[in-house]
Amino acid sequence: MNDAFAEFQRVVNADPDAVKEARRRRDLFKGAFGSEADVREVVPSGSLARGTQKDPIHDVDLVIVFEDSDHPEWGEPGKSAEDALNYMREKVNELLGATSGSYDQVVRLAKWRNHAVKCFFDDPDDESGFTVDAMPALRRGNQLLIPEATSEKWILCDPEKLIRDVAARHLAWNKFAGTVRMLKRWASDQDIKIKSLVMEVLALNHIPMGVNDQASAIKQFFVAAAYAVEGGVEVSDPAGLCGPIQNDLDYAEFGKRLRQASKDASAAIAAQLNNDIPSAIAHWGRVFGSEFPLPPVVATPAIPAVVPAAPRPVKDTPQG
Repeated sequence: MNDAFAEFQRVVNADPDAVKEARRRRDLFKGAFGSEADVREVVPSGSLARGTQKDPIHDVDLVIVFEDSDHPEWGEPGKSAEDALNYMREKVNELLGATSGSYDQVVRLAKWRNHAVKCFFDDPDDESGFTVDAMPALRRGNQLLIPEATSEKWILCDPEKLIRDVAARHLAWNKFAGTVRMLKRWASDQDIKIKSLVMEVLALNHIPMGVNDQASAIKQFFVAAAYAVEGGVEVSDPAGLCGPIQNDLDYAEFGKRLRQASKDASAAIAAQLNNDIPSAIAHWGRVFGSEFPLPPVVATPAIPAVVPAAPRPVKDTPQG
């Protein structure tokens, strides 16, 4: 069973070369913006910073924290949210634009979204490509004030808290981050949209403490998460600042998917306790899909060949 989970872990982990490239791109932004006079700090964020990135990597997140004194109009409701995103985009092009970047020439295109500027490095046809998402912010104590273009407001968030929480859990159990990747893979295989962050926060809340067996921990997670979601719990920002993580999530269907996974996982653990490892692995395959290792083939003992009886020997015995 441990071998099966170890093999599946290798499947869900991001390719080491992709992780190396993601860190290189992140460090390019840190180097480029870290020397700017109006930048206070560059804060890595997202799943790469937490060590919970699964394969494939879609984006690398970081926060560029600017000095309030250099941007006194930022933080106010109205046009300043869009202004900050436009400024961020212009600085990306100035520092890292592919044609004339002063620090490096790597970013082909930069487009701002609701909170961040999405920076494209790769050829559009490159299926393994991923972006760097750079978000402007102002520091407010332990929290960050970030722009929200759609509402024309600035909102408080605390991505560093989630980084600390995940790091503490992984320090307590060194399979925690890898297990989160497995749960994210499960979510991505469902035909309903489930954000990775939803699964990560659920994992923090429902992967049990003190359970070192990965199979048992995942089974207990699915049981507890199904109970919570079916009971009406809405997964929200763990810092208590931004509210629900995914407003458009179909929680009724999500609860059904978690409940079915909990049934299959419970059947897997029951089979394992009965020392029926092939059946246990088959049940985990129902949870995680075709990429989970197949159960081992158990050789059927060969049936001995039937040797035809030899004719009885004829003896020449006296008669009479």
